[in-house]
Amino acid sequence: MPISYLLKLALADLIGTLPPLSPQLQGTGERLLGHFLNDNTSPETHSFHVVSLQRQTGMGRALAEETALRYLTTQLLTAYANRHFALTEHGQTARVYFAPHPPQRQRLLNELIPDAFYRELFMSPCLSGWDDGESKHRYMHLCHQVLSRSQLNAVAKLREAGIITSNLVVLPNVSNISLANNGLHLSLGSRRLTARLADPKSGCGPAEEKWAGDLVVKMVEHFLPLFVGTYSAAPYRLGFADFHPERALGFLPHELDFTHLRMLWRRWRKKADLSVCGHDLTPFGPTWIDRSVSRLFHLRGDVLPDFRLIDYPVSLLSTPRSPSCNGQLGNHDRLKHDLADQGVFDKQMSVYLLYKMREFQRMGFSGFEGRHYSLFPDLDRDLAEAVNLQTLITAFACKQMLLGHIHHRFIPDDPVVESERRQFFFAAALGVPTVFVHRSSRNIFLQRLLRRTAGVRASRRYPGYWRVPLDSFRLALLALLREEGADLVEAHGLSGTLDDLERRLRDPAATAEGRLTRSILKGVGAKSSLALSAEEFNAGAEDFYRIDLRRRQSAAAFDLLERECARLDAATDLAAPLRSDLYALLDDDGAAAFCRRLRGSVLAETADAGALRRLLALTLVVETDLAQRAQQSWWREEPRAASVC
Repeated sequence: MPISYLLKLALADLIGTLPPLSPQLQGTGERLLGHFLNDNTSPETHSFHVVSLQRQTGMGRALAEETALRYLTTQLLTAYANRHFALTEHGQTARVYFAPHPPQRQRLLNELIPDAFYRELFMSPCLSGWDDGESKHRYMHLCHQVLSRSQLNAVAKLREAGIITSNLVVLPNVSNISLANNGLHLSLGSRRLTARLADPKSGCGPAEEKWAGDLVVKMVEHFLPLFVGTYSAAPYRLGFADFHPERALGFLPHELDFTHLRMLWRRWRKKADLSVCGHDLTPFGPTWIDRSVSRLFHLRGDVLPDFRLIDYPVSLLSTPRSPSCNGQLGNHDRLKHDLADQGVFDKQMSVYLLYKMREFQRMGFSGFEGRHYSLFPDLDRDLAEAVNLQTLITAFACKQMLLGHIHHRFIPDDPVVESERRQFFFAAALGVPTVFVHRSSRNIFLQRLLRRTAGVRASRRYPGYWRVPLDSFRLALLALLREEGADLVEAHGLSGTLDDLERRLRDPAATAEGRLTRSILKGVGAKSSLALSAEEFNAGAEDFYRIDLRRRQSAAAFDLLERECARLDAATDLAAPLRSDLYALLDDDGAAAFCRRLRGSVLAETADAGALRRLLALTLVVETDLAQRAQQSWWREEPRAASVC
C-alpha cells in the first residue's frame, strides 16, 4: 500500500472518530483528504490553502509556514497510523521524510529486477485521489517505460557527441529509477492577470498569455543558477567506478547540445581529478577492475551539489523545428511529437521544463511554476527566501518585457541558444566552476550579462569562446537585480533577501549544500566527503534525511504550531464554531498549553493514539482558521503562491 493511502486512511479515521464538531472543521478534514496523493512512487502533498504573498507577513515566510504545518500534519498522521492501526505492534513503522534521492536499497534492487516487476512493486495503483484512476495508473507506467527507454537512447547521443569513443559501454539498466527522485514545485499566480484573462473584453487571450509567458520563462532560466545549491540541494557522492558517461551524465544528452555537453563533461572530469600522470582516465567497465584502479591511483570521484537535477529529465532540449518557448500556441505539442519520434519522450506526457507557465485555460489561474527545487534544509530559512527570490525574478522579467528591454528575438528559439543558457544551471548542479559561451552568441540578453561578469576571458582551449566563471556570473545576476530591479526590491521589501543571497554566494558554508553536507559528515564522523566512499556518504545522507533532518524539521514545525495556538488562545475574532471546537477538544486547557504538554512525547514518537487524535484535531482548527484568513485576503492584489512536495 502506498504511504499516501495510509495517510489518507488515517485522516479519514480521524474525521470519523472525533466527537461531533462544527461543519467547518468537518469540511476541512474532508477537504484535506484530496491533498494527499501519490506521484509515481513517492507520496505527494500540495498546499492546504493558497497563500497570499504580502510584505507585512514576510512574503515567502507565509508559504514556508504553510508547508511546515502541512509537513507536521503529515508526521502526526503517520504517527497516528503507526499507533492506531497497530503497525508498530506488528513490527512495522511507517516513515515520511524529505529526501531528494531514492533509498540506496531501492536503487540496488532496481539493478536486479526487470522493469515490469519494478513497476509492479513501486508504481502507485491509483485507487484513490484521481478522477480516472485506471488512466492515471497507465500514465505512471508509461512515464517509467519512456524514461527507461530514453536513457538507453542517450547512449547513441553520447557516441555521436564523441564522448563515448569505443565500443565498450556499460548500458544503463532497462528500468530507470529517476521517477523516485523527489523535489518541490513552487507555483506563483497573479490575481490581476487571471482577472484579465477571465474577462473576454480585456483583449488578453491565450495567444497573448503564451507569447508573454514563454518570454518570461526564457529570461528567468538565466537566473536559475542562483537557486542551485544555495537554497536547495541534493548532495551525492559518485565514486570513480560511477564515472561511466552513459550513467554519470544521466539525461544530460537530451538536455544539452553536443558542444556544451562535451565541454561540461571534460570540465567535470577535471574537477573530479580523473587523471593519472596527466592522462585522463575513465572506468573500464568491470567493477572489480575499476575499484582496483581507484585504490591504486587514489581516484576518489566527486561530490555533486544537486545530483537530482542530473538524474532526472528536468528540461528536455527543443528541436530545430519545434522550440519549446517561442511564444506560439501548441508549441509543446509539436515538441512532444518530435521528441517521441526520436525515442526521447511520449506525446501523452507533459513537457518537462525548469520553469513552466501555468496557463489560465488549463489551470484556472495565470502564473509560473518553479520545478528546480530539491531539498530545503530549513523551510523558514531556505524555502521562504527561495519564494521571495523567485517572485522577484519573475516580476523583474515581466518588468523588462513591458519596458521593451527583452523580446523573443533577443533570446532566439534555437536548440544551441537554449542549451547555451541552460548549461549554467547544470554546471551549478555538478559543481563545475566554469562554462563556455560562444563569442558571437545570438543571445543578446546573455551577452549583456557577460559584460557585467568579472573574470570572463577568451578560452585557450576553445577558440572563439568566452571562459565564464560561474561564481562571477551569479554575482552579476545579483548585481543586475539590485540595480535594474531596485524599485521591485523596495516595493516588496526584499532587500534582505538579496543580502542573504549574497552571503550564500560568497560563503559556501552558508548555502543549503554546505549545511546539508556538514550535517551528513557529522552523522558519519568524517571531516571530508571525499574521505568516504560513495556508498558510505550516500548511506550517511539517507540516514540524515530519515532521522536527524526529519526530527529537526518536525521540531521547527511544532514551534510554529505552538505559536499559532497561542494566537488562537488570544484571538478575539476567532469564529464562534471554531472556538466551540477548541473547548470541546481541550476542555479547560489552552491550545498552546496543550501543545507544550505533548511536544516531548510527539517528537520522541511515544505519544499514544488518543493524544495524537486530539492534536491532529487541533491542527485542523488551525488550518481552518488560516484558510479562512487567506480567503479574506484574496481581494488584495498580491501574488499567490502554493507548493507541491
